[in-house]
Amino acid sequence: MKAYVFPGQGAQFTGMGKDLYDKSPLAKDLFEKANSILGFRITDLMFFGTEENLKQTKVTQPAIFLHSTILAAILGNNFKPDMVAGHSLGEFSALVANMALSFEAGLILVSKRAIAMQKACDKTPSTMAAIIGLDDRTVENVCASINEVVVPANYNSPGQIVISGSNEGIDKAIEILKEKGAKRALKLAVGGAFHSPLMEPARVELEEAIRSAVFSKPVCPVYQNVNARPSDNPEVIKTNLVSQLTSSVKWTQSIINMIGDGATEFTEVGPGCVLQSLIKKINKDIATESALF
Repeated sequence: MKAYVFPGQGAQFTGMGKDLYDKSPLAKDLFEKANSILGFRITDLMFFGTEENLKQTKVTQPAIFLHSTILAAILGNNFKPDMVAGHSLGEFSALVANMALSFEAGLILVSKRAIAMQKACDKTPSTMAAIIGLDDRTVENVCASINEVVVPANYNSPGQIVISGSNEGIDKAIEILKEKGAKRALKLAVGGAFHSPLMEPARVELEEAIRSAVFSKPVCPVYQNVNARPSDNPEVIKTNLVSQLTSSVKWTQSIINMIGDGATEFTEVGPGCVLQSLIKKINKDIATESALF
């Protein structure tokens, strides 16, 4: 069975999507439609912007979403998923590619999500850190022991967890986790504590937009971040999307469940190959590839 996966924030690079724009009339049309919907030429920032431009959450999230969904669209009949999943932001890309959301509705939600998350970051100074070389339980216990907001945010692969929380809490956690034997424990260059309770203002702001958006039954199940389980029920998908902002991304668990349900090949749709690397760490024998146009 064929699984398609869609990357999240961090996969961006200058020049992303320009080859699609130049080679495909459909891609050009969708990019121009996105420029109109967003009210600024995001294509200029994607194709020619600086790394600093692309790091802005309000740019990064729609940029990655556009690259992924437009690539899936121009694959046409070559895009035949039996199941899909997306890492954080990538879940929105997966839902559009999977026909659960229209391109326009998905882009509007992603833009609103990015702005709401940026506002939450500005409200409370916070950050994230990558922890390498410890088991999940050890990291979870350390997070729970700290008298600050600190939680596991991304279960990326065995021995690789990203934690999220207040600046003080992350500093304390890094110190303790190094003492526990972490091979690496380093802060990430992000604007705030994504996938933590500190994103509650963004969750509240985004919930109304998600609830009012039109979702359809997808062509195949989507394995959602909050519970790593498949769903094709629009109302369940909406509820899980709302919860996603303040919940952990259960990526390791999602991939394990997808393989358990019959996935034999994973295709990454979007910029970079971060997800393929994570999947190989979860199961080195599984086949992975990038979607190519």
